[in-house]
Amino acid sequence: MAAVHFHNVTLGYDRHPAVHHLNGEVAPGALVAVIGPNGAGKSTLLRGIVGILRPLDGSIHLGGLDSRDIAYLPQSADIDRSFPISVFDFVGTGLWRATGLFGGIGKAAREKILRTIASVGLNGFENRTIGTLSGGQRQRVLFARVLLQDARLIVLDEPFNAIDSKTTADLLALVKHWHSEGRTVLAALHDMEMVRTHFAETLVLARGPVAWGPTAEVLTPENLLVAMRMCEAFDDSAAACAADDARSRAA
Repeated sequence: MAAVHFHNVTLGYDRHPAVHHLNGEVAPGALVAVIGPNGAGKSTLLRGIVGILRPLDGSIHLGGLDSRDIAYLPQSADIDRSFPISVFDFVGTGLWRATGLFGGIGKAAREKILRTIASVGLNGFENRTIGTLSGGQRQRVLFARVLLQDARLIVLDEPFNAIDSKTTADLLALVKHWHSEGRTVLAALHDMEMVRTHFAETLVLARGPVAWGPTAEVLTPENLLVAMRMCEAFDDSAAACAADDARSRAA
């Protein structure tokens, strides 16, 4: 059974669609890059997968996974850095689905949080507030929370955006480790060379699917040009539309 199955999915906000008529499936254990121009609907699609957005039309099936099986890493810009929360407490929220929002954290859980923080290179940062961290350090904290969730499906929104090369290499190694463990990973990315080198499967998105399949076959200049033109031509004020079989495709 597919880890994620899209059936004619349309997603958007206030009835204004941002992703149109997506069909296809992500196999269990796949490592998939989602790429496209700014405004292509990449973040919208990921929010639909994790249940933050409900489809305007169509459906997303998760192959029997429930919320505890899914870990989501939002864009760093979505994190409120002014909120006075420590690195330890922020990473510890990765246990909420296991302990409950008001569940206590015992000695074993505290030790697990500390080990996880150390594993992403932040040993000694436990009491620092997230607002005092650099961009790379903050991204390591986000990855630590995902790591603590121990999820079967991992969804990453621009996980390597605006961070230094050492942090990128460390966190990419963690993504590849998740993949080697058989976890399913989807990541919205903009670095085409990273995608070509490290992601075997790619979805090219431009408000609708342009191409989906092996990266070497779909990540072409022609498809990227089509994606750019589709985004430029898209009407942000458009109403939700009916299924169009000519556009509903997944390679």
